[in-house]
Amino acid sequence: MLPRLIVLDRVQSGLRRLGFRSGADAPNYHPCMCGRFARKSTQQVLADWFGVDLEDIPWFAPSYNAAPQSVQPVVRLNRDSGHREFAQMRWGLVPFWAKDAKFGYSTINARAEEAANKPAYREALKKRRCLVPVDAFYEWQRIDKKTRHPFAFALKSGEPYAIAGLWERWQPNEGDALETFTILTTDPNELMEPIHNRMPVIVGERDYDRWLEPGGHGPGGGARPPVELLRPYPAEKMNAWPVSERVGNVRNNDPQLLEPDSQVPQLGPQLFEPS
Repeated sequence: MLPRLIVLDRVQSGLRRLGFRSGADAPNYHPCMCGRFARKSTQQVLADWFGVDLEDIPWFAPSYNAAPQSVQPVVRLNRDSGHREFAQMRWGLVPFWAKDAKFGYSTINARAEEAANKPAYREALKKRRCLVPVDAFYEWQRIDKKTRHPFAFALKSGEPYAIAGLWERWQPNEGDALETFTILTTDPNELMEPIHNRMPVIVGERDYDRWLEPGGHGPGGGARPPVELLRPYPAEKMNAWPVSERVGNVRNNDPQLLEPDSQVPQLGPQLFEPS
């Protein structure tokens, strides 16, 4: 794994090759948006949570510092059976029509309010939706021009949860197909707002089927994605707490990354509590 600054430098280089002058010019990617998460739950816990047989799940280890361009498990509907399945995909969506897999450098996030109109996402929003299992995601608060500090965001219940995602299958001229995903983001809730102006879309457990099912009917008989689910998650159901700056280096991948950093003062009212 590479240090965070090297990863971001490569991402920026990829953006320039795609015609963006800087990360700010890319409408659906910003290095400071949702770009890290932790998945500490065991495969048994995730199998039970998402209703998938354990023996049908490909092996994957916990990750306390999942970063863009890494391969992560997502939940989707099996094309033949229609049942939920886990699939390993690379983080950074590459549309089926892309000329180069480097397209995925600019697509780790998709703005929920824009996805239906963006060529990179609109077909996936209609037909290829997925759930990204996590136990927490990280976000950095800018303290001053030179200082940012990471925070972890999780559910107060301590349970795993699912972030809304889109996935695609890209076939190169030679070799195996590449399956990739992106995370959808929306406006911040009251907990996230002091930290960042975006947050990932969290799908409630009772809405998993609605999000995954490609059905639904819109004007003219076409499929209408359940866009009403793309909203901020209730702040009162979440916790946030400062964590170590070690999370900024993708080489660090251990349970201690989720421990509260006592050196950082609490911000505002008592919204920030370790899970």
